[in-house]
Amino acid sequence: MTLEEKTAQLVGYWLDQNGVVAPMQGEMAAHQDADGARTLADITRHGIGQFTRVYGTRPVEPDERAAWLWAEQRRLKRETRLGIPALVHEECLTGLAAWKAATFPTPLAWGAAFDPDLVEQVGAAIGASMRELGVHQGLAPVLDVVRDPRWGRVDECIGEDPYLVGTIGTAYVRGLQGAGVDATLKHFLGYSASQAGRNHAPVHAGPREVADVFLPPFEMALRDGGARSVMNSYAEIDGVPVAADPELLTGVLRDRLGFDGTVVADYFSVAFLEVMHGIAADRGEAATLALEAGIDVELPTGDAYLEPLVDRVRTGAVDEALVDRAVLRVLRQKERLGLLDPDAFEDDAPTGIDLDTPHHRSLAKQLAARSLVLLSNETAGGGAPVLPLRSGASVALIGPNADRAEALQGCYSFANHVLAAHPDLPLGFAIPTVREALTESLGSSAVRFAAGCTVTGPDRSGFADAVAAAQASDVAVVVVGDQAGLFGRGTVGEGNDTESLDLPGVQRELVEAVVATGTPTVVVLLTGRPYAIGWALDGDGPRPAAVLQAFFPGEGGGLAIAELLTGAASPSGRLPVSLPRAAGAQPYTYLHPRLGGPSDVTAADSTPVRPFGFGLAYTSFAYEDLVVDESVSTDAAFDVSVTVRNTGERAGEEVVQLYGHDAHASVTRPLAQLLGYARVALAPAESVRVRFDVPVQRFAFTGRDLRKVVEPGDVAVWVASHAAASRPGGAVHADGIVAVGAGSGPVPVPGAATDRAVVRVTGSVREVEPTDRRIVTWECV
Repeated sequence: MTLEEKTAQLVGYWLDQNGVVAPMQGEMAAHQDADGARTLADITRHGIGQFTRVYGTRPVEPDERAAWLWAEQRRLKRETRLGIPALVHEECLTGLAAWKAATFPTPLAWGAAFDPDLVEQVGAAIGASMRELGVHQGLAPVLDVVRDPRWGRVDECIGEDPYLVGTIGTAYVRGLQGAGVDATLKHFLGYSASQAGRNHAPVHAGPREVADVFLPPFEMALRDGGARSVMNSYAEIDGVPVAADPELLTGVLRDRLGFDGTVVADYFSVAFLEVMHGIAADRGEAATLALEAGIDVELPTGDAYLEPLVDRVRTGAVDEALVDRAVLRVLRQKERLGLLDPDAFEDDAPTGIDLDTPHHRSLAKQLAARSLVLLSNETAGGGAPVLPLRSGASVALIGPNADRAEALQGCYSFANHVLAAHPDLPLGFAIPTVREALTESLGSSAVRFAAGCTVTGPDRSGFADAVAAAQASDVAVVVVGDQAGLFGRGTVGEGNDTESLDLPGVQRELVEAVVATGTPTVVVLLTGRPYAIGWALDGDGPRPAAVLQAFFPGEGGGLAIAELLTGAASPSGRLPVSLPRAAGAQPYTYLHPRLGGPSDVTAADSTPVRPFGFGLAYTSFAYEDLVVDESVSTDAAFDVSVTVRNTGERAGEEVVQLYGHDAHASVTRPLAQLLGYARVALAPAESVRVRFDVPVQRFAFTGRDLRKVVEPGDVAVWVASHAAASRPGGAVHADGIVAVGAGSGPVPVPGAATDRAVVRVTGSVREVEPTDRRIVTWECV
């Protein structure tokens, strides 16, 4: 291979950039060649590594685009000297980001479902669609651990607990790769710890936090999921941009974790070493720093890895062996994916492509249903809880998100990511809104609709109609929340960070106006982040009778919400993130040591209004007869078993959560740490024995010498329905953790739990190697 042919394999080419779908896309385009005056044949005369977003940059008919792609791949085989087809990558965070493709719940909803098996099925369905279209690599999942809900990209994340993120993310990887599409883990590493929740802000995280919080999900997805690609983070950690950090991209990722796949650059991040971080004088130096660190492929274009890199190799400033290292990784990937096979793309392009099959729709609805989190459900007028809705009740359906399909979809959905720039085009698939689904369920005569206000803006002119609708109805359902978008085109999403965690616009005032009518009110939140809604849950004075949290539940979300409201289905989602008290209490995580929570030495209180893992059901559950191994060595596993009983009158699903606490260690440890979880379905009065097999490595941490170790000593373990419960009834909470209402003092959070049991970990301090087992397994016995 000539040097130009080598570097051509290390870059992507963005065929038709449309709108702004990447940070600083417009500014970066000014530095690229005037490709409009050049043919694609000329641009790819030395070959090309990847085609960037063939289907996901603008609306294209799947059949027509597939025919074009097959023909273009054949041209590359015939007309370039080496005859190597391009690898095609696409976004697939909420489904394939392409016109007419199914849209699934956003990853925060994956976390709320606590259901890895279902997420794996969703990943497989997405991967099958991508493979049919000739796509080889998906830029998902996001394994960033949520640290601050003010960050706009929270809706792309799975949760605030590394183990939850790791198990759910690994399941998605298995599904996608099982269908023949390489998953790309992002963003390696520490991206979500950005200062003050601002996108691309510096990260101030110590090596222990990096190793114990941000790294484990990637470690799990690589070792247990076999992920084949990794994308770097835009972040700079303690002044060193990750894109130029060989200690992370080579030392940790490859030397320690044994990763042998390809590292791809997040869009423009190589050039950002010059234009944003200021550690490179020009594109050539940026290419050198990134290649030395371990980035193999520059995406989305060849802004630095083409001419600038070639020039530096030719002058001797860069060893060509570094180029060879990256090229070999790229060619191995193409070989494994079948791109180097003699008959690649010699068959006919697919036709009659359906990207939203009944199977897609069924999975989307199932995942949406399991992700819905019921936060409160109080009695109406001293009778039964307001939910499920009483048969025959008339409903005032109110709110800016009640009748908008876009409100059900996340930032990386095609609708909000790309189609927003094409308002004259339809979505291209069925996605019933909450209004459409509820009207179908209850009948048009039972539902009165009033938007009340928009998601943003100060206009209150619709309040009067909303109030009138509520006064004329038995119950009011107010659907409020977010509009996902990019870089200022929404209230949440990439580049849409916030200084406040209040509901956008005048939506809180709308809710309060409806509640003031005296009509029992249900609030449904369609959001991409948790908001500070203590006023709606525990505040003084009139408040909604029920609050339901939905994290952008996708195309089946409207149907799932309607079924839950009417009682055709029961809520079983659990919070994957703590529900914050206030923006000023951030960043916060339930994984905090004693000094990270409330105490007598500070008047500030960061305690959330609802804890991690919380969620109500239409029934109740009790935990009984906890049995735990009394002693285990530092290199073994211990058993935990508990009986879970449905003590209510309805069938339901419980997410059984196993927590632990290392009370005495050489460094401070969290007061509560999720060790494992299990989702079980129980009929009324039915019980099941749930057994967890817990490797002691779940208590491993990075010690003072920065080695990952397991220390001997006593650890407490307990089973609970959320992170703040410590014993049955929930009135007494783990280490004083309680919910705090708006001005009303501590508010007990309902929940079931066992008493704590102590496991004595014996033996000597043992260093944990990357090959050690970390996954907790469970079974019903």
